[in-house]
Amino acid sequence: MNWGFERERGIVNMTIKCNVLDRQFQMHQSEYEEAALRVLRSGWYVLGNEVAAFEEEFAAYTGRKYCVGLNSGLDALIMSVRALGIGEGDEVIVQSNTYIATVLGITENKATPVFVEPDEYFNMDAEKIEQAITPKTRAIMVTHLYGQASNMEPIARIAKKHHLELLEDCAQSHGACFEGKMTGSFGISGCFSFYPTKNLGAFGDAGAVVTDDEGLADELRMMRNYGSRVRYYNEIEGLNSRLDELQAAFLRIKLKYVDNLNSERRALALAYDTGIKNDKIALPKVRPGADNIWHQYVVRCGERDRLRQYLQENDIQTQIHYPIPPHLAECYRHLGYKKGDFPIAERYADEVLSLPIYTGMTGAEQDYVIEKLNSFSLMNSERENCV
Repeated sequence: MNWGFERERGIVNMTIKCNVLDRQFQMHQSEYEEAALRVLRSGWYVLGNEVAAFEEEFAAYTGRKYCVGLNSGLDALIMSVRALGIGEGDEVIVQSNTYIATVLGITENKATPVFVEPDEYFNMDAEKIEQAITPKTRAIMVTHLYGQASNMEPIARIAKKHHLELLEDCAQSHGACFEGKMTGSFGISGCFSFYPTKNLGAFGDAGAVVTDDEGLADELRMMRNYGSRVRYYNEIEGLNSRLDELQAAFLRIKLKYVDNLNSERRALALAYDTGIKNDKIALPKVRPGADNIWHQYVVRCGERDRLRQYLQENDIQTQIHYPIPPHLAECYRHLGYKKGDFPIAERYADEVLSLPIYTGMTGAEQDYVIEKLNSFSLMNSERENCV
């Protein structure tokens, strides 16, 4: 099988993409095709047996009682906040370097995001949470960024102490644990995205909420289906946010293999850890007690943009997660933040770079990336690096 590179007379000529999605499909192609035909032949395409089965299986995988399948991870965030009655006049604490979707889950409900800085592991700094709490604070929304579990023991303790709801954005942490407990099982709700690039990715948009709260699960089931338990009898103002049968069938297959897929990413991350030897490039750290399923392998460099250009010139694709922190996003100008308000998040935005990491990445491909990273040098060797 051609993985997009060729060897000719001992010379490696390859283009490395940041992500390659079809390889994991090819690993279990016959199962996916059989599932597609099963759904197509069933004549039932929305909220049927496949969704019910996936919800049961994913709840069991995360160690929670209930799972509600939805259209996307963003809807999981928005609907969790809404179902808890959090809205205008309320504040939700969120980290300042997260993806915009985490914050949209708050602002789409007219609540106010209150940002705190990340720690050295790119996740919410638990030591900065209490100083951000006000009488208006209703919840803490934690993001397990890049696949690493956040520092959940102190965060859960703070939430309990101040009688705050704890919500988890698990869009990048399928299967990651903190002290042996899986992400998504600490707060009242764990919000998951199954976007195709995720470690547990569908073949289109999909998401879910997991919870132990029966009332919350029931509310979310109504909300996703126009606010009704029984068709045409609408009890609340709802949405159309339903996981479809086809995506649920695909997710059931991938769920069987997700731990193996995560193990493969851990092996790839270890190869980067041991192979990259360039003191101008800071490697990611993993917190003791935290697990990382390496949704992204994110390095830092003081001349990130030049490093990215250099890699591009050598046919290596990278991404920036994320170039603009939410408090400086154009859509949130009305919140009144300015550059310098959250310097750690802003520094990360200037320095982070996500390297290629994906299911089926070959040793030759990764060796080529490592070789080019090790041969990169800064324009001025006396520049302060980011290590």
